[in-house]
Amino acid sequence: MRWAIIDTSVYIDYWERGLHDAALADVRKTFIIRQSSVVLSELRRGARAKAAQHLVQTLFGLARIQWAPTEADWWRAGLLIRDLADVRRGDAHKRMAFQNDVLIALTARRHRATIVTANRSDFELLGRELAISILTV
Repeated sequence: MRWAIIDTSVYIDYWERGLHDAALADVRKTFIIRQSSVVLSELRRGARAKAAQHLVQTLFGLARIQWAPTEADWWRAGLLIRDLADVRRGDAHKRMAFQNDVLIALTARRHRATIVTANRSDFELLGRELAISILTV
C-alpha cells in the first residue's frame, strides 16, 4: 500500500464546506494516511471557533505517527522558495505562505508519499520540481 499526506486545504474544504467526501473515501481505500506536523500546525493556527479547535485536537490525538520536516528539508526549502517564488514573481507574503507547502512537499518526497490537496497550483509546481505525486481533489 502507498502513503499519502492530506493537505490543509482538503481538511478545511471538508470541515467547513462538506467537500471531497467521495475523494477522501477513495484516498482512504488507496493509501495509508500519515499526518504532516506542518498541516497540523496550520490547522491549529487557523482554528478559532471551539468546534474547529475540537476537530483539530481530535485529529492531532489520532495522529500517532506524524511526519515532520528535517533540518535538510528546511535548508532545501529556502532555496526552493527563493527560486520558485522568483519564477512566479511572488511577494514576500506569498513566499512565507508557500514555505509550508514546500515543507509538506519535501516531507512527502522523503517518504515517497502522495500529497492529496485542493491547492492545485502550488502543489503541481512542487510536484514537477521535486518529482512527487500529487492528487488534486
